[in-house]
Amino acid sequence: MTKDAAGSIRVGIGGWTFAPWRGAFYPDKLPQKRELEYASHHLTSIEINGTYYGSQKPASFIKWRDETPDDFVFSLKAPRFATNRKVLAEAGSSIGRFFDSGVMELGDKLGPINWQFATSKAFDPADFEAFLELLPKQIDGRAIRHVVEVRHASFQAPAFVDLVRKHGVAVVIAGDSEFPLIADVTAPFVYVRAMGTMETEGAGYSNADLDRWAARAETWAAGGAPDDLELIGDPQKASGPRDVFLYVISGYKPANPAAAMALIDRVG
Repeated sequence: MTKDAAGSIRVGIGGWTFAPWRGAFYPDKLPQKRELEYASHHLTSIEINGTYYGSQKPASFIKWRDETPDDFVFSLKAPRFATNRKVLAEAGSSIGRFFDSGVMELGDKLGPINWQFATSKAFDPADFEAFLELLPKQIDGRAIRHVVEVRHASFQAPAFVDLVRKHGVAVVIAGDSEFPLIADVTAPFVYVRAMGTMETEGAGYSNADLDRWAARAETWAAGGAPDDLELIGDPQKASGPRDVFLYVISGYKPANPAAAMALIDRVG
């Protein structure tokens, strides 16, 4: 993680429970109950996936908070019940239940909330704006950062970029994937899900690809925009430092921790 004239760059993986990581990322004979503790000392963030599939208990959030270093941050995938619906404007109760489930127990370790949409969900400007208006900007005096992961080609439109920028919501930059790539910066932070790790590379990505992602992260953190990613909307004026969250997700999952650690080495 770097924090000089630029924002913080946090790099991690999705979740921490995955059998092939045992004996590869995790040491042999490490108790499973200590896997989060171990991962959090080798990465700087983790995206929690379990919150997408169902509600967690406040005790779980407290446990995760207490098992990790003081400067560690979790991002959370928001519940599918809020996003997998025909009318997004009707998601208010699901959003409310999510934030009432104990999420705020993470305290300073609460990072962005990722609202992931189905690949079949097309861009409906009015209904999508109604959804954005349901997202709380703060809870109990704590600012809440939101990011949307849209995966239908209809979202690759200047009107969508303008809409999320108006609401200060980030868009997941879906790197090296089959999903639409929207690299426009629309919030005071950047959220990347790099999904191209390969079994043929020891660290998941080649050295050249790792260098490329590290350089992009540093550019975003310094307030700029990488010149090798095409934008859809109007370029945003240069801004001040931004926090960057970069998760190595999917692809060849067994190599994702190695790729994340290699990126951490590159960004400081």
